[in-house]
Amino acid sequence: MSGDAAKSVSIAAPAATPAKISPRIIRRIVLIVFVLGIGGMIGGSIAEITGLAITFGLVTAIAALGLVLVTSVAPEGSLAKPGEAVSRPVDEQLAGDLEDRILALVDQGADETMVRKLVGRAIELGEQSR
Repeated sequence: MSGDAAKSVSIAAPAATPAKISPRIIRRIVLIVFVLGIGGMIGGSIAEITGLAITFGLVTAIAALGLVLVTSVAPEGSLAKPGEAVSRPVDEQLAGDLEDRILALVDQGADETMVRKLVGRAIELGEQSR
């Protein structure tokens, strides 16, 4: 081979990021499978097809396990309806520290109402970025 031969260059495509599905949608899908499984068990029993009823029973059991799993590992608030308020636990130590800092600013001459409004707006901004 000569030095003039063209060199091949391999360009790898960027790895595609998998689409994220919310725990709420996964839970709905599992619920549908669960309900259809119950229907399959009933239908198989009525038709006296034991194998079908047992198969749908196993599918329903797996769906029940999936439902428990998704519900237990879902982040807090991810199963709430969109726009529904989600209560979060209050860190009492952090709240006390914030109150102490507000009082320190007020003691230095700041207007308490303005400081509290500023803190409220900062909290709103923080909640929007979540």
